[in-house]
Amino acid sequence: MAGKDLPVPGQEIGDPGWEQKLHRHLAMLESENSNDRWRAAEVLGEMGDHRAVQPLIQALNDEYVDVRWKAARSLGIIDGREPVLPLIQTLEDENSWVRMGAAWALGNIGDPRAVEPLIRLFDDPKPRVRKMAARALGRIGNPRAREPLVRLLGDTNRDVKAAARQAINDIGTEREIPSV
Repeated sequence: MAGKDLPVPGQEIGDPGWEQKLHRHLAMLESENSNDRWRAAEVLGEMGDHRAVQPLIQALNDEYVDVRWKAARSLGIIDGREPVLPLIQTLEDENSWVRMGAAWALGNIGDPRAVEPLIRLFDDPKPRVRKMAARALGRIGNPRAREPLVRLLGDTNRDVKAAARQAINDIGTEREIPSV
């Protein structure tokens, strides 16, 4: 999994420079300026500090799409189970980029509670969302996703089919999957 909690070279968690950067970006996440908020969401993910998890979960409800998308992706970088349920709820966001970011994050976290919600994304109208859901299921590796992924091999979009095939390979199977 991707969680790091590792500071940049030469900085340590607890180091005054690290703490100052963390608190500056946590404050930026609450800024009136949407550009500040999405930049903060991105940097907080790069920092990987678990203290950013709750503020990033709150940012999943931001009015601005880029903030929600960056917050979802950052939660997938900070390893932990705490954001799983909020990310599952975010799979229903009105914006396809946000749904895709949440699917990516859930795949990185790898929690089996995300399997059924990700399978439901196979009905999403946007191919990029279906593709990311397939990739996430491959990363999670839960055998419950095999049969739905086999059905996804019939998708009209070739990138979705390729992602489904790769996910099936990542999960592994005891029988041969028909070629498409």
